[in-house]
Amino acid sequence: MPMPARLGRYAVRRRIGAGAFATVWLAYDEQLDSPVAVKVLADNWTEDQAVRQRFLEEGRFLRKVESPYVVAVYDAGELDDGRPYLVMSYADQGTLADRLGIDGLAPAQALDVVRQVGAGLQTLHERGVLHRDLKPANVLFRAVDGRLHAMVADLGLGKSMEVSSRLTVIAGTPSFVSPEQAQGEPLDPRSDLYSLGALSYLLLSGRAAFSHASLAAAAAPGPPPPLSTSERPVSEAVSAVVARALAVDREARWPDVASYVGALADALGPDVEGADAAAWLPLDPQLTQAAGAPSLLAGPEPLLGPPAPSHRLRRWLLGGVAAAAVLAGSGAAGYLVAQRADPEVTVTDDEAALSVTVPAAWERTVATDGWRPPGVDARFPALSVATGPDWADPGSSVEGVFLGVLPGDELPVQLPQHPECAEAGERVTDSGGLGPSATVVHRDCPGGYVVERVVQVTDDQLLWVQVRSADRGAVNRVLDDVDAHGM
Repeated sequence: MPMPARLGRYAVRRRIGAGAFATVWLAYDEQLDSPVAVKVLADNWTEDQAVRQRFLEEGRFLRKVESPYVVAVYDAGELDDGRPYLVMSYADQGTLADRLGIDGLAPAQALDVVRQVGAGLQTLHERGVLHRDLKPANVLFRAVDGRLHAMVADLGLGKSMEVSSRLTVIAGTPSFVSPEQAQGEPLDPRSDLYSLGALSYLLLSGRAAFSHASLAAAAAPGPPPPLSTSERPVSEAVSAVVARALAVDREARWPDVASYVGALADALGPDVEGADAAAWLPLDPQLTQAAGAPSLLAGPEPLLGPPAPSHRLRRWLLGGVAAAAVLAGSGAAGYLVAQRADPEVTVTDDEAALSVTVPAAWERTVATDGWRPPGVDARFPALSVATGPDWADPGSSVEGVFLGVLPGDELPVQLPQHPECAEAGERVTDSGGLGPSATVVHRDCPGGYVVERVVQVTDDQLLWVQVRSADRGAVNRVLDDVDAHGM
């Protein structure tokens, strides 16, 4: 969808993100002098009444709630072509998934997030709504008086408790979904409580409680590893509180979200005493400017500046192909992922030119706002999805994929080298897929495998793909699911 000048009465500034079901635009409410996010149903789903109904239900659920800890819906409308749209709070500081991929959280900060997310869930429950898909990517941050403020977002799977009591459709994110939800059983607020417990475990320990490969695995989970480790020690009292939230039998859990949050705060008391968790500063104060301000019309400044190309990559660039190890921005202004039934996500860049399907665990650090290849003035489509921010470090075991379009009228003679890897395979050329390509597989690398691929997607444009993973099967699946659009 090309960028419209207006959506209803809202002046469009730029696209925040796009996924399989919707596009989200940063817009400006001229009457109220305020930035807003406008979510528009994708045109290919306009005639699907089930998807359309779910889209509208999300707006209705959110409109029922008046809480600073839940994304607000201010308005709704319909475009001339019949597609509905929702006007929502603009989260100018990205997601919890973004922050975990950059810094991690201290105990006081973790408790602060759990308190705010818990308040949002409790309000939803009091209004008779279950969230059903709480995870880091669905916790958004916005700057309020110079401090980070958490909001629960994305009620695409939300259901009224009346409907959920008869629910049989199985859905959710495997590593955070409750066993009863994964089994398709009737639900109540303790299902969201379980997800909040899984989120708390991640925030306090720095690792997920579960890494379920499917909803079937989530239906019968074993006990998670001990919450406390030598690197991040946690008291037995805190461990016990979180363990009760993660009880497989919902009758053994805390009775409600408020009880759990209160117990966690009491148990963490000695660990967070004197810490000012609310004193977080926004990742980039410039992002808090109103959407009508000229500096924001061209898009926000990147949250993570690009590191200089590594030595091995610089040699390749000098050989005539321009590429870089990471995107210029971190994409914390927002992005959308379309979830499949299995634990994978499809990520699309801001221009809807590139997309890739990856394991859901990779979506810790996402960038979708393009890049400028070294030595090139123009900006080109690009996106990156990874388990952490250390993409440019040759010794890093980060898993992920980078896609970047760059100018070039022929495949390079040499692809990027990886001396940190013990073995490099033979260069393999192919004339199928997106176009003529060259691929080299590097083995026994710090993170397992590194694959370099360059594709001639047009007469004068190349697509550079780099995939890193410990699982060769995952590498192959990701390479198969790379796509370019409109080229």
